[in-house]
Amino acid sequence: MSDAPQKTVFLETFGCQMNFLDSELVIGQFRRMGLRIASDRDSADIILFNTCAVRDHAEQKVTSRLGELRQVKADRPGVIIGVIGCQAEREGKLLISRFPHIDVLCGPSQLDRLPDLIAEAQATRKRAVALSGGVKGRQRDADPEGNAIERLDQSRAFAPGENPLQAYVRVQRGCDKFCAYCVVPGVRGKEKSRKPENIVADCRRLVEAGCREITLLGQTVNSYVQNDAAGQPVTLARLLEQLCGLPNLLRLRFVTSYPGGFDENILRVMAAHPAICPYLHIPAQSGSDRMLNAMRRQYTAADYLRLMDRAREIVPGISLAGDFIVGFPGETESDFAATVEMVRRVRYKNCFVFKYSPRPGTAAAQLPDDVPDDVKRERNNILLAEQAAISSQTHAELVGQRLSVLVEGPSKSAIESPAGNPRQLTGRTVFDQIVVFDCPAGAEPSQLAGRLAEVRILHATPYTLIGELATIESAGAPNDSAPLRYKSLTVIQ
Repeated sequence: MSDAPQKTVFLETFGCQMNFLDSELVIGQFRRMGLRIASDRDSADIILFNTCAVRDHAEQKVTSRLGELRQVKADRPGVIIGVIGCQAEREGKLLISRFPHIDVLCGPSQLDRLPDLIAEAQATRKRAVALSGGVKGRQRDADPEGNAIERLDQSRAFAPGENPLQAYVRVQRGCDKFCAYCVVPGVRGKEKSRKPENIVADCRRLVEAGCREITLLGQTVNSYVQNDAAGQPVTLARLLEQLCGLPNLLRLRFVTSYPGGFDENILRVMAAHPAICPYLHIPAQSGSDRMLNAMRRQYTAADYLRLMDRAREIVPGISLAGDFIVGFPGETESDFAATVEMVRRVRYKNCFVFKYSPRPGTAAAQLPDDVPDDVKRERNNILLAEQAAISSQTHAELVGQRLSVLVEGPSKSAIESPAGNPRQLTGRTVFDQIVVFDCPAGAEPSQLAGRLAEVRILHATPYTLIGELATIESAGAPNDSAPLRYKSLTVIQ
């Protein structure tokens, strides 16, 4: 047996849930390689950044990190530095020309090769690169059958004793929408849906390992469709029905949906199955038809509002979340006013608001970026303030109610702030509302993660509900055969 110390890898992730899933999957590959996951980069043998190309701010963070590592590479020539994901695919070897100390460059559709690339770079002391060689606007499809993606998605592995209480499962990769501002088709390629039986098998393994909440991921998840083993097409609505049949799956979510061509059967399945969280993240991007057309979104503002109304009719109480871009080329005050009106009309649970920034290789990058930065900033702040006012009102209506909360663990403030309450817990409702409350006396905060609790709401902010624990699921509840949703609640005095 070798006495050599176990090599370590540090991985920092930027961007969307899809990137965080990719990171979780490659960490599974690292564990099979015998690598130990490091919590910081200072002493790691391998330093990797899983990158985002959708927002300029995320790319700037990565380039800053890479600049900092020039001296690290000079001091420790043996360290392996790698860039993976969307920025690696978009910039390709231009990234290497800026940062020649990069040892590994790997695009998102090549991540199943990452262990071999790292081993190659370590053995040869030469750079290892795996990109899809994208053409303008569309990544070259080097994997038409999706085998490489499937190998990656089935590579999940947990550390000994690790309990995956919440997990992402990919159902679809890539995008065919070609919105004018978006780089996703160029860096993640053509839309592909995974086989339903593989998705169900992944989810079954997770639930058997103790997972209580699963979120299905797709770039436009509602367009999921794939034939099953019998050759019959399975839509997202049908896939959700199949997954609701898994014993002990407490909560099921899916993101992100696209408004155009949305199948109302998805809403009917949501209404029929309590395990599916009544939550829909469905970006609008603008309330102006002129802007939607310029963005190449395939619906009108009226189409979007009709869908929001139907969602509330079919799934009473549904929680809606949206995305908006402010300052897109040519956006006038009138266009922005239409966006503000849409936010007021829909009354979202929350909105993600982004200031437009040109992305190389997109159609919008050819347009003049003619909205001044200070105007973008002002519109961004106005829209966030509108949403904060709506969230304050809707959260205030919940004060005094008892909500079902899936405990995630210690709150962020309890972990990060010396002045924070070390016994404060956080969790989420089925509507994706964040709830914080104190751990009961005699219990350890870390031991309550994954339990279902009832919390009485005492106070509310636009972003958080603050409450006190009323009841909590007993420790043995997740492994019992009784239905999870209402069982084994212990009264906290």
